[in-house]
Amino acid sequence: MRTKQLHTIIGTLALFTLMISLFVSCEKSQPVEDPQHFDLDVTFHTENLKDQSNKGFGFLKFRQDPDTARIITLDTYVFNLLPNHSYLLQRAANPFSDTTTCTNTSWLTLGKGLVAQDIKTDGKGDGHEELFRDVTGVPRGSAFHIDFQIVDAATMAPVLSSDCYEYIVR
Repeated sequence: MRTKQLHTIIGTLALFTLMISLFVSCEKSQPVEDPQHFDLDVTFHTENLKDQSNKGFGFLKFRQDPDTARIITLDTYVFNLLPNHSYLLQRAANPFSDTTTCTNTSWLTLGKGLVAQDIKTDGKGDGHEELFRDVTGVPRGSAFHIDFQIVDAATMAPVLSSDCYEYIVR
């Protein structure tokens, strides 16, 4: 009788130890989001423009942190443009369901929130501005085709443009 009780206790302890070790060794981390559609590295060039005499280029570090505020940071750089001149960053977006991708011609000037902000170049034609956009009013998961352009602040003529990107509101 004692042997049977001893086997039962040992079997129960072995099962308990197995269950504890399985629980502790399980992966408990959250799945990692693919930042490909939230964080964009946008390059600006002259290839899509009629006037390609400009030798400028640029870069936009487009980031939306996974927070509740839903603020997109738009860290914008331009190079080799007119010295001591002002430019603006603009974007156009189409809903993801629109299969024509980036065909929207309604350009929105971006800046610091709702206030447009110039990107001023230095004596060499290089400029940098930290801009942002609040997308709190846009439902999470909304998907867009989006493209960007840099325009001359005085004439509103495009001087640099980007390719088409896919963006999803986080």
